[in-house]
Amino acid sequence: MRSIVILLFVILGYTSAQAQKWQPGNFTDVKGNREAGLIRVNPPGKGPIKNEGFIEFKENEKANPYKLSTSDVQSFVAGRDSFVVAHAPNNESWSKEETDFVKVVLDEPTKLYMAKGGKNGGGSGIGISPGVGVGYGSGGYGGGLGGGLGITLGGGGRNGGSTTYYYGANTADMERLTDQNFEDIMTEIMGDEPEVVEKIHAHQFNLKNIDKLIAYFNEKAAAQKK
Repeated sequence: MRSIVILLFVILGYTSAQAQKWQPGNFTDVKGNREAGLIRVNPPGKGPIKNEGFIEFKENEKANPYKLSTSDVQSFVAGRDSFVVAHAPNNESWSKEETDFVKVVLDEPTKLYMAKGGKNGGGSGIGISPGVGVGYGSGGYGGGLGGGLGITLGGGGRNGGSTTYYYGANTADMERLTDQNFEDIMTEIMGDEPEVVEKIHAHQFNLKNIDKLIAYFNEKAAAQKK
């Protein structure tokens, strides 16, 4: 049990550090104005508007940060990653945010989006929520660890530790990528790369290793541009 408690403290320390990370980037507001600076994708605390995902922005290292809700921006870039505002698709719901940010993984005519678990769509994949304790239990023995920081590992919800992929021409039309539609949808998205499509049809890729498929596709696409 002691080793588990120590491990939890290590994970909490790591996730807390990740949540504090500022990255160079920019955002485009709802009027189309673009502003560059530093962005924190998965900030702690509550957002300015209930049921909306949010980020933090500051013009430079010395400037005071302020929060931007999904009602304030159309999209933002943090580091190498691009994010856009999205509503949960019609056939599902996101437990905490009615609108949130999703990452644009592949910017093709049919786009591939990714929503990670955590407070925001652009979160670290390990959910951090202030004011919630951490608990552990196994079989007939359980232990609890109180604290002001909650951690979520794994889980299938929008705000759990899982990663969900969506596809569509835009976020208004996006639908969930599943095991059942994976081959057809990824063939459509990656149709310009025959070698990639061939491996998809040969079932060398699926949802469980989609990150490897995306890397392979990007590698082939980059080679074509040289």
